[in-house]
Amino acid sequence: MEIKIVKIVTGETVIGTKVSDYLEDVALIQVIPSSGGIQLAILPYGFPFEDKIGGKIPLDKIVYEFKDVPDDIKNKYLEAKSDIKISSTMPGSNLDFNLIK
Repeated sequence: MEIKIVKIVTGETVIGTKVSDYLEDVALIQVIPSSGGIQLAILPYGFPFEDKIGGKIPLDKIVYEFKDVPDDIKNKYLEAKSDIKISSTMPGSNLDFNLIK
């Protein structure tokens, strides 16, 4: 299972699992500025009309692939996708996550 963060032709930043020629279980990543830095919201691509993470995007719709996916973002994506809480400490991380489902 290879989790990727990419920018697609629509300009949106999404996270998903790379499977052969497509990205599946796609979720939007939205950056929200706040007084303490930034917050990331991970929500279903079809939000607000869909409440579960899913769907597929063909790899030919990807215009940019981020080099690395930080472990804390991977964990939050997996939590949002599976409804299973992943316990971890994030020393030095100044990111705050909002999972919208």
